[in-house]
Amino acid sequence: MDSWAKRRHFQSFRGPTVSGLLGAIAGCWLLASCSTPQAVDSTPAASTPTVTESAPALDAKTLRLLYTRIPASLNPHLATGFQDFEVARIVYEPLASYNAAGDLVPLLAAEIPSLDNGGVAADGLSVTWKLRQNVAWSDGEPLTAADIVFTYEFVQNPEVAAATAQFYQGIKSVEAIDDYTVKISFERPNPAWSIPFTGQNGVILPQHVFADYNGLKAREAPANFDPIGTGPYQVESFESGHLIFQRNPNYWGEQPYFEQVEIFGGIAPYAAARAVLKTGEADFAHNLQVEAETLAELEAEGAGKVVTTFGSSVERIMLNPTDPNQETETGERSSVDNPHPFLSDRQVRQAINYAIDRQMIAEELYGKTGQPTAQLLVAPSPYVSERISAEYDLNRAAALLEEAGWSDTNDNGTRDKDGVEMNVVFQTSVNPVRQKTQAIIKANLEAIGIGVEIKRVRVDDFFSADPAQTDSINHFYADLQAYNIGNDSPDPEVYMSWWVCDEIASQANNWQEPNNARYCNPEYDALWQAASQELDPQRRAELFQQMDELLAQDVAVIPVVRRAIANGVSQTLVGLNPTPWDTSTWDIARWRRADAAETAEPAPTESRPASPETPQEAES
Repeated sequence: MDSWAKRRHFQSFRGPTVSGLLGAIAGCWLLASCSTPQAVDSTPAASTPTVTESAPALDAKTLRLLYTRIPASLNPHLATGFQDFEVARIVYEPLASYNAAGDLVPLLAAEIPSLDNGGVAADGLSVTWKLRQNVAWSDGEPLTAADIVFTYEFVQNPEVAAATAQFYQGIKSVEAIDDYTVKISFERPNPAWSIPFTGQNGVILPQHVFADYNGLKAREAPANFDPIGTGPYQVESFESGHLIFQRNPNYWGEQPYFEQVEIFGGIAPYAAARAVLKTGEADFAHNLQVEAETLAELEAEGAGKVVTTFGSSVERIMLNPTDPNQETETGERSSVDNPHPFLSDRQVRQAINYAIDRQMIAEELYGKTGQPTAQLLVAPSPYVSERISAEYDLNRAAALLEEAGWSDTNDNGTRDKDGVEMNVVFQTSVNPVRQKTQAIIKANLEAIGIGVEIKRVRVDDFFSADPAQTDSINHFYADLQAYNIGNDSPDPEVYMSWWVCDEIASQANNWQEPNNARYCNPEYDALWQAASQELDPQRRAELFQQMDELLAQDVAVIPVVRRAIANGVSQTLVGLNPTPWDTSTWDIARWRRADAAETAEPAPTESRPASPETPQEAES
């Protein structure tokens, strides 16, 4: 199928034409016989068919991956969620990425820059990357330094409004020294030189494909759905919820084991877990959000296993210090101009912190896939503060509320003060584990006299970047909200910048900035500014620790569970070396089908033959 036909096929798609595996999984999703008892359904894909046919036997050379959300774009710089990054990394590559140990691994780069090889300037003002030679795009055109320069220009173009723009801030220039050398100069000494062009946010785009779309037409580019990349696979077809990839014959590395990759999106978490762990209908299910007991029961069936990778992700409760029910003259709600009637009081936030039973949430809902935490910055270890802790104490929580003047004066079970009832709206995305988390926290807060109204939001609406979507996390038209996120890189500079005053999401910036907590503390800003220029690693780590400690002191956020990436993996699939610092598909070229001996007695993960400079990581 030529590229134009593929684009027309995608654009004309109006409903599911799904059979085989996807139909069987969708049928399982809707059949009571394979649904989780009393579980809350995840948001389904549009018009999911009620199909009960059996799935076909797996083709040994076809790899089948399941995701809960449907990819919307294969251009990661225009990504709308994790699913876009996951799928795009099958096609696109960055200069380098980080393995599980946090070490940079060269991909499109010939080597990792350092002080020793002269790639990193001693003054921190520049870094020079040398490119791997003889790399071609999937259409046969050569990769050159001009593509790296163009990628920067694309990402930083305000008309493009790239989702990854924040990872390229502070750059003064990107210059092609020759076809295989690129120099990045920074506006000031930059200890985080390794963030641009690395990991899932750093993939390189082909200039010859996107040159005409570097602007307001960026989202109209046909290559957003029919990409030209340097990775091991290329797109064969793209329907809503079903993508097929074939080997890229121009891939610079060893050709991958699997001839074809099929991706199915919009699959409910339980259905995805069942398809991999119990029935063996699929090879891989991404980051399963299924209650611990249910997940253990499915895993016991023996068709697959749950592979956990702990990184930086923290499930947290955000407390809105602004009033979501008051509007400014311009109609803005949750504005810093209107403080919240009680969540703007740190003593009240401290009380809520004491009331949250993290241990119960982690043990009952997450099991081996989660750990209770009071820290926002949980990885890598040099940045983790040992001076942050949390205690579950309902008596202390109640006492703090009394001290703050909140008591139940009308005997209705809810505390009040000056005629204001202590009621909150607690929102999060539709997800079985999150709904049970909401129930536990609701009981915790009601035990200390805070009334809780539960609000469940469609996943795509909750994480939407659309300025018109008022249910999004950045609009924050609620009192509390829960979600999971962490630093994408072992360097936490960008992640910790989400709390500075200039990053507050508001009507003025179309709710596009990441500080949806509306937190603003000049002391925090000063710490972040110092860390962003500090070249001494130990001193810089101390500054990040102080930032985390200040957030804990101010109760700007309530970290609850450190979450693992919990992927369902078939017992027949080997070669995976997961890392928390890139997508699960970052090393998909190494994945392969296990031989009989490996299936009978699982052995350490074996990677495919690789270039000498590509280290072999142990399986997580």
